[in-house]
Amino acid sequence: MKILLSNDDGYQAPGLRALMEALAPLAELQVVAPDRNRSGASNSLTLEHPIRAYREADGVIRVDGTPTDCVHLAITGLLDEEPDMVIAGINAGSNMGDDVLYSGTVAAATEGRFLGFPAMALSLASFTSSDYRAAARIAADLVRRLHEQPLPSDTILNVNIPPLPYEQIQGLQVARLGARHKSEPMVRAVDPRGRPIYWIGPAGGEQDAGPGTDFYAVRNGFVAVTPLQIDLTRYSAMESIEQWLQDRHA
Repeated sequence: MKILLSNDDGYQAPGLRALMEALAPLAELQVVAPDRNRSGASNSLTLEHPIRAYREADGVIRVDGTPTDCVHLAITGLLDEEPDMVIAGINAGSNMGDDVLYSGTVAAATEGRFLGFPAMALSLASFTSSDYRAAARIAADLVRRLHEQPLPSDTILNVNIPPLPYEQIQGLQVARLGARHKSEPMVRAVDPRGRPIYWIGPAGGEQDAGPGTDFYAVRNGFVAVTPLQIDLTRYSAMESIEQWLQDRHA
């Protein structure tokens, strides 16, 4: 089994290194990851300037681009062989609910799906924990299961893991995306020369976070496994929008 690994925290991130160590006995790995933290890059591609890629002594390829750049380059010609699947992570911090729209981790997995391969995004639901052992072990469990029972090539799994020892994790639970309240206000500041600067405010708190959601699963000690799809069409609204258009031109 050949697996392409990427992330959005950068090629030296401890979550990526833990994932490499856990999966090395199970598959042939190729790692193509950003040369620095690119969290929040979403599905952006670099189009206005060339992208550089450098191979490190351990075989990891670092790219001066986004997570999507990394996966796109890897599959469309940078690597000698195509992978069997794409895995992104392990991210520092959760990617639940609305987060998936901004996440570079989810974007890396999504790009793998765009290019025809099953994909998985993995996140540890903590910004303070540096212990990725349980999350990496969960990743290995899922890869074994995928090897024994492959999923269709259009599959994207978004996996969020609670920051608990492996033995305390309650199990795996299929969950839908929840939703957050709107983001907190941006933060104004002043640079040393007296010029205004701005920080993007924190993400909003949990809003739609009841039973069945990814927020609820992780809060109760379960690994949340959410199948994602590329098609963003809101089919339930198509009839009403069609009627709205007709009414405007009546």
